[in-house]
Amino acid sequence: MVRNLSGKILIVFLLSVACVFGQSKVGSTSAPFLNIGIGPRAISMGGAFVATASDVSSLYWNPAGASRSDINEAMFSHSSWFADINYNWAGAMLKLGDAGTVGLNLTYLDYGDMEITTLAEQDGTGQFFSAHDLSMGLTYAYNLTDRFSLGGTVKYIQSKIWNTSASAFAMDLGVLFHSDIYGLRIGATITNFGTGMKMDGKDLLVQHDIDPNNYGNNDQILASLQTDEFPLPLTFRIGLAMDVLNNEEHRVTLAADALHPNDNDESINVGGEYMFNNLIAFRVGYKSLFLDNSEEGLTAGVGLNYNFTSDFGVRVDYAYQDFGMLDYTQHFSLGIKF
Repeated sequence: MVRNLSGKILIVFLLSVACVFGQSKVGSTSAPFLNIGIGPRAISMGGAFVATASDVSSLYWNPAGASRSDINEAMFSHSSWFADINYNWAGAMLKLGDAGTVGLNLTYLDYGDMEITTLAEQDGTGQFFSAHDLSMGLTYAYNLTDRFSLGGTVKYIQSKIWNTSASAFAMDLGVLFHSDIYGLRIGATITNFGTGMKMDGKDLLVQHDIDPNNYGNNDQILASLQTDEFPLPLTFRIGLAMDVLNNEEHRVTLAADALHPNDNDESINVGGEYMFNNLIAFRVGYKSLFLDNSEEGLTAGVGLNYNFTSDFGVRVDYAYQDFGMLDYTQHFSLGIKF
């Protein structure tokens, strides 16, 4: 009966996603930073991680995966993005026994300080302003059976440029199924389902003449520039992962994800991981297959996993991601298991 219920939940989930995307259309979206992957392990596997997610980075990739871990874990991830932009992510998850798993995460994209320019001082005024994007999420995951898991995240999203900002609330939903066929796993997620974002703030205040043809009227009436509202980057992912080799010393995992976003065409991510003695990992992948005009492509990385005791360990990971004409990005993370 429980297995039948699990299958019905998966079918309802996929049908709901189809209905949501049937109402969407390709176009511009707000908060594009939400599409930047986190964690060197997942990034070095080409972002093919929706069915592999089982560590703390699952809070981003598939919240259902958080319930598959048998330990508590925290991680900090840093990415050196383009134009000296810093992209940071921190997350932690705590096991609640049979009651499931809870997690918290924070994403922060810092654009740095930029000099203010005006029509009169186009080379700069000597004053500076800052801009950032952030997302804060709360996750809950639960093993419905020993093979089928559900998870969800509610999150607050904000984009800010000087004194102007926009915010939104959204949710991520994920399912994960572990089969008994050579460790085959099937995962699916829908991410960033929520409200639109519209910029507002005192930087949009201007002085306006409502009747410029009438001489002598008040030509300095305070007005506010109106901005359009844009939807969040809604994305549906479905993925497969399999341990094609798994023994005491060696594990080889192959994975593939198919993506259907509301702001771009469909694409496929593929990747693999080789783990030796649960100590050293080597990873490689390819991102955005079949996506025209994409600068993304080859990914690679390494990881070190060391357990000091049965209850405490650390993990260090690194990833390289090629961006074609845009050069490349590098990603680092430090994880603690407790």
